[in-house]
Amino acid sequence: MSDQIDLAGGPRRRFGVVTLLLVLAVGLAVGGAGTFLLSRPRGGPEHAGPEEAAERYTCPMHPTIVMNHPGDCPICGMTLVKVGGAEGGSTAEGRKEERRVAFYRSPMDPRQTSPTPRKDDMGMDYVAVYQDELHVGAAVEGLAPVSIDPRRQQLIGLRTAEATAGPVSASWRTVGKVAVDETQVHHVNIKVGGFVERVYVDYVGKTVRLGEPLFTVYSPDLVSVQEEYLLALRTREMLEGGGVAKDAGNDLVTSARERLRLWDIPESEIERLERTKQPTKALTFHSPMSGIVTKKDVVMGHRLNEGDMPYEITDLSRVWVLADAYELDLSRIHLGMPAKLALGAFPNRVFTGRVVFIDPILDPKTRTAKVRLEFANPKGELKPEMFGEVTLESPPHEGLRIPADAVIDSGTRKVVFVSLGEGRFQPREVRVGATSGDTVEVLSGLRAGEEVVTRANFLIDSESQLRASLAAMGGK
Repeated sequence: MSDQIDLAGGPRRRFGVVTLLLVLAVGLAVGGAGTFLLSRPRGGPEHAGPEEAAERYTCPMHPTIVMNHPGDCPICGMTLVKVGGAEGGSTAEGRKEERRVAFYRSPMDPRQTSPTPRKDDMGMDYVAVYQDELHVGAAVEGLAPVSIDPRRQQLIGLRTAEATAGPVSASWRTVGKVAVDETQVHHVNIKVGGFVERVYVDYVGKTVRLGEPLFTVYSPDLVSVQEEYLLALRTREMLEGGGVAKDAGNDLVTSARERLRLWDIPESEIERLERTKQPTKALTFHSPMSGIVTKKDVVMGHRLNEGDMPYEITDLSRVWVLADAYELDLSRIHLGMPAKLALGAFPNRVFTGRVVFIDPILDPKTRTAKVRLEFANPKGELKPEMFGEVTLESPPHEGLRIPADAVIDSGTRKVVFVSLGEGRFQPREVRVGATSGDTVEVLSGLRAGEEVVTRANFLIDSESQLRASLAAMGGK
């Protein structure tokens, strides 16, 4: 019986030991898991702290779009940026949470408002509008002050510049074309017919100097005039030798000599004729000025008639630059105004000149007036038909200057956004004056030392208009 009892009790004792071991293992597992859970920081959604529960997402372009879940901006479609949660515990965000909510508006239709939080027909959360956003602290109609925290300023690339006092000069730029100075053009014509025997200047573009021979002409009429002059000289000598009619001989010589001059016979040729008493078969014509041959209409053996123009000579030591000025620019241009010319052919050179003529008649098609500028050209670098950029500048004067990018021109007014500090920007209407390069003069609306927005100002302008419309609805 004892063996049976032992055999029967053996299994029962083994089953009890296994059970105890299993219970002990389960207890250890449960205790370890509890210890792990107790030591683990509560970071899950079911244990979210106050800071993470305040998680918010906003649009970098439209800061008034604020949601409590990720998504896209309903206005521009940009991905919303997280501003709440662990990163929302900053002092600026804490101050923003303390602001009083005036009402809530639909993100799609600002005209739909609600005194309590709600969702629109598309399931989107209404956006909170705070009391301080309802106060329009600027005298610009349709615009309101804007508050942007430093992080968002960095996201949109906002930049400011200081309004400074200094010399201001008005500048005006346009395209100019180099042209021939019409007062420096000379036409070489002939007053007696003949035949060309020799051509010294035989191509267009050749440089000639004053008194340089151009061509030689044989003319029977010239030979006859020379003979008449020699006859007048002999007659005067005969009359002087006889002691009678002395004045008549002088009158005859003077008349013949004047006829030679009227036919453009050089004085040196007349003196040679008096000295040698021999008429020349051919007469050489010389250049009346120094310059460039811009026209040639003569070849050897060519028959020339009275009034023909065999040569045109142009002096290019001084040239004109013709520019077009619009009606709005004419009030800034005056005679004697200094001018600068920049050419692509000479990138490191700037030519200086002045305004010498303003066309009194406006072109009815282009609504512009021609402005004539005069430039010295001693080396011939400025060639007719060249194009370049002309800059006209008025004398500098003291004024308040800001970057031209800071001014938002709507057509009826000009507005800048002034930084008030602590991320606050105020719209302000200004009156501008002269513009010079990248700077513009401010006549009124700003003081020296104030900071104006130069980049991202159009984004701020859009936000300012939106807040102004919300302020108008909140004032109902």
